[in-house]
Amino acid sequence: MQRNTLQSIMRKLCLAIGLWLTFGANVSGAEIEAPQVFLRGIDYTITVTGDDAQTAVLTTEANTYYPQPDGDGWAFRNVRSGDGDVLELTLHSDMQITSAVVPVIAAWISVLPPVLAIVIALLIRSVLPALMLGLWLGAWALQGMSLKGLFLGLFTSFEVYVANAVVNRDHVTIMLFTFMIAGMVGIVSRNGGMRGIVELIIKGASSAKRGQLAVWSLGLVIFFDDYSNTLVVGNSSRSITDRLRISREKLAYIVDSTAAPIATIALVTTWIGYQVSLIGDAIAKIDGLTMSAYSLFLNSILYSFYPFMAMFLVVLIITTGREFGPMLKAERRARSTGVTAPPVKSTVGADDEAALAMKPGLPPRAINALLPVAVMAGSILAGLYITGEGDTVSDIVGTADSYRALMWASLLSAFTAVVMSSVQRLLSLEEIVDAWISGARFTFVAMIILVLAWSMSEISSELHTADFLIASLGDNLPVTMLPATVFVLAAFTAFSTGSSWGAMGILLPLVMPLAWAVMSANGQADPEHYYLLYSSVSGVLAGAVWGDHCSPISDTTVMSSLSAGCDHIEHVRTQLPYALLAGGAALLVGTVPTSFGVPWWVGMLAAAGVTAISLRVLGEKVENYHAD
Repeated sequence: MQRNTLQSIMRKLCLAIGLWLTFGANVSGAEIEAPQVFLRGIDYTITVTGDDAQTAVLTTEANTYYPQPDGDGWAFRNVRSGDGDVLELTLHSDMQITSAVVPVIAAWISVLPPVLAIVIALLIRSVLPALMLGLWLGAWALQGMSLKGLFLGLFTSFEVYVANAVVNRDHVTIMLFTFMIAGMVGIVSRNGGMRGIVELIIKGASSAKRGQLAVWSLGLVIFFDDYSNTLVVGNSSRSITDRLRISREKLAYIVDSTAAPIATIALVTTWIGYQVSLIGDAIAKIDGLTMSAYSLFLNSILYSFYPFMAMFLVVLIITTGREFGPMLKAERRARSTGVTAPPVKSTVGADDEAALAMKPGLPPRAINALLPVAVMAGSILAGLYITGEGDTVSDIVGTADSYRALMWASLLSAFTAVVMSSVQRLLSLEEIVDAWISGARFTFVAMIILVLAWSMSEISSELHTADFLIASLGDNLPVTMLPATVFVLAAFTAFSTGSSWGAMGILLPLVMPLAWAVMSANGQADPEHYYLLYSSVSGVLAGAVWGDHCSPISDTTVMSSLSAGCDHIEHVRTQLPYALLAGGAALLVGTVPTSFGVPWWVGMLAAAGVTAISLRVLGEKVENYHAD
């Protein structure tokens, strides 16, 4: 018996040596990519690699699994844990036998990290520490919720997940793109270009109506960044609106309603990189969806009813002269008495004003801002065309490398601003660098939120949070209810945290896989029903803007109050009824009907009609309002 055993061992050894001599170091046994943790009751697909992957066998305490084709490789499908706290995986191959012990946790724990982030943000009114605590909990869950893992999770959440988010090439591209655009804004503000645009637009403002339309138009022109929009438009327009007896509350409302709404739907803004990157990370984990992140974002704009309604309501109010709620009282006070500021007056922070202030003594030339913006817009279009392939615009945009296009555009735009400032001797090299840094630093907090959101996305992916939501809701949630549900959830999250970016970062990685799963469960995961996916994406993006708009702790709400010289609480009080009207119309007659297959343009027209009728019913004319 011993002799036969020895002979068997020798034959296997000779076979292994022969294989090694024949194929060299390229020969390797089968290996599996086991998850860090198993969710109890959730099916997993485990990839197997190696030269004998096709013949490998995976066993657990209760089941045996055989490899199945998985693209160009092989995988074990529907691997499920038992009721224990650990699962032992044993891989049998022709060349070796290996095993791994993986922790098992309750499936519902996988949703705790994002839920905790939302709850903590509600309690402390700050999204940064909320996201950090959510990351810590997620990293702890990946350690099996052990006592040792509690401490390891704290370190791995930072050194692994946050670090991975920062070193990811696409993520770095987005950060550089955002910094470049913000820096360009700083330069064109300092060299007088932004002031030139302001003077160009408000030149013909001779009445309250024209003055408000000028401010609104200026908000649309400075579309590429919400922070720059609020600070520049508010500060530049106060003297004009005061002279025309327009209340500071009204100025703050116009500024706030043309900042985030335009930034979230315009094609070239500091928001686009953030939104596209979140969409890209989410769809990378969806099997069967081949659309690019940028193409999906472009299509979702058609279903972003709230941003359009918010801007449309501003125009309606200005052109009809009708107001309602606290704003009616504020406007009547300004028209009849000339007192434009509310009882408590706020001032713009010195740092904010200095960062975007024009250098004294320079001529305000609009071309110094318009040309860099035009270069940026043109470069993005050119970049998409160069990096894309296909015969139609849709094919080219869908296959283009949007990250490269954004990088090229932001660099050329900033370079154009630098050259124009230097050639005209408007700023010295030191002043240009200082202006660029002043503009870029406004995005610092946003970049921190972005990195933590990326990290949360990776944690949720490794915890298979989407798989749990799919298993729990995929067969139970009507697909037609998903966009409206997502819209309300995003609005509530953004309102409570004061951060639309934070709400987007928390919800998009969860919503998109869920939307695809619900569509698949209903047999609608095909291009004909992609409108459900577009509407779900816009539900997060537009809902987050709505909640942020209504929130008294929102950064853009605060900045709008400050730049307009309006008491913050008065701004919130006067704006809230208008935001609720636009949001209600967008949700009830925009998002809901289109979820049942109604064309987007019908929903847009219906929402606009309801908004106009509501203003007609609720609004009253302001005395001494000149419509010329």
